[in-house]
Amino acid sequence: MHFHDCFVRGCDGSVLLNATSTNQTEKTAPPNLSLRGFQVIDGVKAALEKKCPGVVSCADILALVARDAISLINGPFWDVPVGRRDGRVSIQSEAFTLPPPFANISSLISAFKAKGLSVKDLVVLSGGHTIGNSHCSSFTNRLYNFTGKGDTDPSLDSNYLKSDELRGRPDVALRFFNWAGRQSKYKHRIECYAALIESLSAGNDLDRIRSVFDEFKKMRFAMTISVANSMIKVYGNLGMVEELLWVWRRMKENDIEPSLYTFNFLLNGLVNSMFIESAERVFEVMESGKVGPDIVTYNTMIKGYCKGGRSQKAMEMFRNMSDANLEPDKITYMTLVQACHAEGDVDASLSLYQEMEEKGLDVPVHAYSLVIAALCKDGKPAEGYTVFGNMIRKGCKPNVSIYTNLIDAYAKSGNMEEAMKLFDRMKSERFEPDKVAYGVIVHGLCKNGRVDEAKEYFDICRKSGVGVNAVFYSSLIDGLGKAGRVDEAAKLFEEMATDGCPRDSYCYNPLIDALAKSGKTDEALALFNQMETEGCNQTVYTYTILISGLFMQHKNEEALKLWDDMIDKGVTPTAAAFRALATGLCLSGKVARACKILDELAPMGVILDNAFEDMIYVLCKAGRVEHACKLADGIVDRGREIPGRVRTVLINALRKAGNADLAMKLMHSKIGIGYDRMGSVKKRVKFRILLDS
Repeated sequence: MHFHDCFVRGCDGSVLLNATSTNQTEKTAPPNLSLRGFQVIDGVKAALEKKCPGVVSCADILALVARDAISLINGPFWDVPVGRRDGRVSIQSEAFTLPPPFANISSLISAFKAKGLSVKDLVVLSGGHTIGNSHCSSFTNRLYNFTGKGDTDPSLDSNYLKSDELRGRPDVALRFFNWAGRQSKYKHRIECYAALIESLSAGNDLDRIRSVFDEFKKMRFAMTISVANSMIKVYGNLGMVEELLWVWRRMKENDIEPSLYTFNFLLNGLVNSMFIESAERVFEVMESGKVGPDIVTYNTMIKGYCKGGRSQKAMEMFRNMSDANLEPDKITYMTLVQACHAEGDVDASLSLYQEMEEKGLDVPVHAYSLVIAALCKDGKPAEGYTVFGNMIRKGCKPNVSIYTNLIDAYAKSGNMEEAMKLFDRMKSERFEPDKVAYGVIVHGLCKNGRVDEAKEYFDICRKSGVGVNAVFYSSLIDGLGKAGRVDEAAKLFEEMATDGCPRDSYCYNPLIDALAKSGKTDEALALFNQMETEGCNQTVYTYTILISGLFMQHKNEEALKLWDDMIDKGVTPTAAAFRALATGLCLSGKVARACKILDELAPMGVILDNAFEDMIYVLCKAGRVEHACKLADGIVDRGREIPGRVRTVLINALRKAGNADLAMKLMHSKIGIGYDRMGSVKKRVKFRILLDS
């Protein structure tokens, strides 16, 4: 209304004047018959006249109300200068200078220019017309009488279905399509179906798409290359292989030669649906046909191989690109870097990154992040930091994740000083550490024996609202326990329940370990039983630390009972678990019992290759060389290991235990591997004669 007022005689409120018997005003002109809200202006005017009669003009009221109406719908707000005087002249014919809704852009620019308004003014004022509803008179000619012969604009349906207004609104697109199909003298063209299917794909509604496609197939349209490309692209992205291949066959039936885009859309669809062998056949056709593969083709095949876990085949395709005179691009390298990172192939990830650098390709932050993460995970923080430096020099901004990986790697390597420098640098560059970053700092400090500093950061997180989780608690409990501060660790463990933080095995295990090592096995067992009560899994590590602790307290039978309990509950023993058991039994003089238990593990599928080696070492270290030699003889006599390897194990065990003389004696003798003859009988020289003077 404000625009219609200003465009005729300026912003004088003349559009508000009612007609008289002798004069038809602007208000009655056809362009203004759609205006609404006159009663609002009248109501505001009446209220103002009561408070301050004869002061505020209707022209000012209209300008202010227009501004407030826009503001109410979350539009912009602007200052409105006041002081306009109301116009007393309003002529119907002058309103016909308003630009009509069917005017083209050239006539609109001319009309606005005549009023001293720019193209920018035109765009802004046209934008104001997006508020409210459009009137049928503005577009009915396109529906019913486009050329004056009762026909429809042939571009209307498909163009509208592809418009920005319907993008992401598949329900509206379908309703419009169905409505248009019911109109007389109008029939959907092939482009309309393609446009609707493309619009529906945004909602990922496969059932509706199949329904429309079934209707489309019944129409028996002659396929076109543009429609084929559109449908193959949509069906490929959605993984609808059956529909995709139907369109491909229709192309062949209509003698349509597929373009490079068609082939690439087809390949993408097959790869997305993991029909890699079919994609390979299409690729072979391209290599031997008129339309050769391009960079997109190779990237699609490489993506398929990577998705299918065939990274070697992907690398082979990558190397073949040079034979086709094609240079790999950023997408090629990124796909391969991600695949190598997922497989833990650090060297390949680093090599690909270096190639990108050498070729001057724009290395995205995500690539830097993957390479740095891979190097850090592989225990190479210095190399990761070098890549980090290259990233900074290239103008790439790091993120919290990159800093966290580097901090974690340095902390795990024992270089806590460098880790803390990086943490401080991250904060100085205004990267707010998240709970993962703080968790890494707390864990690193605890592992490096700096428990008090770790507690300070723990308290900072609590006060600043950083989500303190079980990782924080488990790190601190472990750090306090290893520092011998078991009571503090137990207190922190209890605080978890108070703070409503669920306690998992990672929190229980370090406290049980600390209690067991400090001789408080009864308390450790109580916690072990509490785990079951709270529904927390007792892991093989839980059993291992308790078995070791019980043997240290000479509670051998309880330790053996706990081992049997572990087996009964289906917890598979690890080498560390058996080592704890075997060490306790060997030091208790029950070597045969340890061997018997080891034999019982074999039928369960648990093969511990170095178990005897560990037992021999434990016995030698404890000064029980005689028992170690008997064990070595038993291993050989039962055919568990060849004599030469057992002899090597025993020599190394004696050396490690500081018994170099016996080790040298064994090494320069035929004990264990040589044979003595007693008449016609040949017998192996036993290890146990090692101690004979």
